[in-house]
Amino acid sequence: MSVLLLLIALAIILISAELFTNGVEWFGRRYELGEGAVGSILAAVGTALPETLIPIIAILFTGTAASDDIGIGAILGAPFMLATVAMVVTAVAVVVFAWRKRRPLEVTVNQGVMRRDLSHFLIAYGLAIASALVHVRALHYALAAGLLCFYVYYVWETLRAEGDLGEDTKPLYFHRHPEMPHTHRIYLQIAAALVGIIIGAEIFVREVAALSEALGAAPLVVSLLITPIATELPEKFNSVLWIRQRKDTLALGNITGAMVFQSTFPVSIGLVFTSWQLTGDALVAGLLALVSGTVFYLTLRIRHTLTWWSLGGAGSVYFAYLVYVFAIAR
Repeated sequence: MSVLLLLIALAIILISAELFTNGVEWFGRRYELGEGAVGSILAAVGTALPETLIPIIAILFTGTAASDDIGIGAILGAPFMLATVAMVVTAVAVVVFAWRKRRPLEVTVNQGVMRRDLSHFLIAYGLAIASALVHVRALHYALAAGLLCFYVYYVWETLRAEGDLGEDTKPLYFHRHPEMPHTHRIYLQIAAALVGIIIGAEIFVREVAALSEALGAAPLVVSLLITPIATELPEKFNSVLWIRQRKDTLALGNITGAMVFQSTFPVSIGLVFTSWQLTGDALVAGLLALVSGTVFYLTLRIRHTLTWWSLGGAGSVYFAYLVYVFAIAR
């Protein structure tokens, strides 16, 4: 039964992701927004809802002995998976669609958007990890407020940047005509897509957690390694869909924008409502996410581009963490 439910959840997420990417593009065109605003803010925050809800529910409403571990693991696991596995999935999508003659093998991105996202992520997430080594509650509260303000500044900075969505957006599914659809149809499609994403992710996470617990996995390991893979599915699917359409900045901005969001809002929840003391598995995951983000940022600064193999190289960071968890730390 779990396998069937997993397949159903995947189908719901995939269909919803297609509706969402289509709807959010039309929203951007309707209000004349740039690639950064659509990919790094609208798409990123929308598809980040499932993994954002998990730590909030675990920390604020569960109240079990393992709730802090689950919450902290989910908070740190999301950026880690985005900076590693999501990038690998994007690289694979580039290679597969290029092999099928659907797109070129070269990755074309707006360097300004990517550098802005990655620099904000490194600052916010670096402060979050560093604060875990200083057990002063007043500092945690102050940093939580600072991170929220920092994200507001990031949104303002992104919205004021210029960009071009292009004119090759498919007709809105809830409209099915090439001309500009009515605003309420755009809102309705985005809302329906978000509901589908949340429902599909909730079913998927519940069934994955049940299977992992049946195998005896520790709550922190589950929330760091297994749950984020499931909750990051909307971002991964969105990126694959945009890679197929040769919209590389939207595809990668969906991931890097989610990295910025996940390193600010959910981290603020953890700073305020948990002890925020990171050791072992959680600390290593956070540090490796920073390593991966730094490599991507330096690649853009030095080479001024990203390639499918540089994206795929993030898989080595994820592999290193698996080695740590299952061979070194045990």
